[in-house]
Amino acid sequence: MTVRELDAAGIREPALRAAYTRCRELNARHGRTYFLATRLLPVDRRPAVHALYGFARHADDIVDDLDSSAAPGERARALLALEAQLAEGLRRDRATEPVIRALADTVRRYGIDHRHFAAFLSSMRSDLTVGGYASYEELGRYMHGSAAVIGLQMLPVLGTVGPREEAAPHAAALGVAFQLTNFLRDVGEDLDRGRLYLPAELLAAHGVDRERFEWSRSTGARDGRITDVLRAAASHNRAVYRDALPGVAMLDPVSRPCIRTAFVLYSGILDAIEADGYAVLHRRAVVPRRRRAAVALDGLVRAVAVRAGRRRLRRGAVEAGAYVSEPSRPRVVDRTATPVREEAV
Repeated sequence: MTVRELDAAGIREPALRAAYTRCRELNARHGRTYFLATRLLPVDRRPAVHALYGFARHADDIVDDLDSSAAPGERARALLALEAQLAEGLRRDRATEPVIRALADTVRRYGIDHRHFAAFLSSMRSDLTVGGYASYEELGRYMHGSAAVIGLQMLPVLGTVGPREEAAPHAAALGVAFQLTNFLRDVGEDLDRGRLYLPAELLAAHGVDRERFEWSRSTGARDGRITDVLRAAASHNRAVYRDALPGVAMLDPVSRPCIRTAFVLYSGILDAIEADGYAVLHRRAVVPRRRRAAVALDGLVRAVAVRAGRRRLRRGAVEAGAYVSEPSRPRVVDRTATPVREEAV
C-alpha cells in the first residue's frame, strides 16, 4: 500500500519516499484511530497526512516519552534542534531528518502556512515547564498551538467545496475537540507526567483540587466530586464537537468519509469513558473493537460511493465532450513557489 500511495502522490525520489514511509510507520504504530481514518482518503493524499502526523508525533515524543530518562533541559535542547531543522528544511529543502524532509515536502506541495508549525512548537515547549492551567481560556491559548493548528494544517490537504477560510474555524475546533478527548482519556497518565489539563477553575467549581486527583490516582480510590469534574469536562468536549461538525460538509466530498470516521471514533471515546463510570484516573477507556470495525466499514462504503460517483461524472463528461472542473480538490502548488499564507483562525 505504501508504494501505491507514493506513486499516486508523484513522490519519486528514493530518499523522499523513505522519509514518507517513516512517517507512515509512526502513524500506523501510534495513531491507530487517525491511521484507520486516513486509509479512507484517496491514495494520493495519504502521504501528506502521514507527514503531518509523523512530525507532530516526533515532537510529542521529545516532550512526553516516559521511557526516556532525559532531563527537561535535554528535552528542551532536542526540541530547539528540531525547530532549527524544520526552519532549514522549509527554507532550503536540505533536511536530513526523515520526518522533517517529508513534512517540508508536504508543506511546499500544499502551500501550508509555516506559522502553524511555529505555533505548534511553541505549545510543545510550554509542556516542558507548564503543569496546569487556571481556566479554559488559558488552556485554549495552549490548544491553539497544540491542536487547532493541526486542523488548519490538514485543511489544504483535505480540500474544501467553498472558501477555505469558512471551513477553517470548524477544522480548528475539530483539532481542539480531539485533544480535549485525549486529555480526558489520558488524565491519569498526564498526572504521572506532572500535568493536569483540566482547568483549576473547573476543579474548584466541584470542590476538589489537583491534590485530590493525585490522591485518587495513587490510591485507586474514587471520589464522586472527581467524577462530577470529569462529567463536566466531557460535556464541554461534546459542545466543541458540535461546533466542529458543520465543517465536515464543507470538505471535498472524497475527504468527508475520512474525517467523519475520525469524528465518530474519537467522540465515541467519550461514550466509552461514560460507560466505564469516568474511571479514567485508573484505566484507559477504549472504544470496543466491534464498534471501531462498524464505523470503519461505514466510512469505507461512503468513500467507495463518493469515488464511484466522481468516476461516473467524469466518464459522462468525457462522453458528452465537456470538461468538468473539480474546484474541491486541494491545490498542490509548484514546489518552487512561495508558500501560500493562511491566517490561523
